[in-house]
Amino acid sequence: MAWRRILRHLAMPPWRLRQLLPRATLQAIEAAIGASERAHGGQICFAVETALDLGPLAHGQAARQRALEVFAQLRVWDTEHNNGVLIYLLLADRDVEIVADRGIAARVPAAQWEAICQAMESAFRAGRFEQGALEGIRAVGELLARHFPERGPDRLSNAPYLL
Repeated sequence: MAWRRILRHLAMPPWRLRQLLPRATLQAIEAAIGASERAHGGQICFAVETALDLGPLAHGQAARQRALEVFAQLRVWDTEHNNGVLIYLLLADRDVEIVADRGIAARVPAAQWEAICQAMESAFRAGRFEQGALEGIRAVGELLARHFPERGPDRLSNAPYLL
């Protein structure tokens, strides 16, 4: 069991989310997703979780596993061309995971998604949460525009999901 990780999650109260991502930042994220989706047929979903519950932590649930659960729960896969993308941020771990549906994942190598995650994580470590989030959304939007340039229906909310 990774005690340091458990302590880090227990020490991350829910109110820290609003401190790190204030209302203005959440509004900027929503606006960036909306602007991005006007340039392509994909769907971007941004979800933030302060910390994992004790049960999943005790069982060693990784941020990637949780991101896959959130991808399914939010129905990011429910797009016409299977081109939904989830950007998942786990604040306690300062970890970013991108889960791309099969339509876009087949066209974009995993290394490109990982590079976006690393750039976002670097900005977050430096305390630049808004900049990191907006840069990540821009980068994901560019990939979607390259592979799905025709605009489609907006099926998912552009507002960030606060879990």
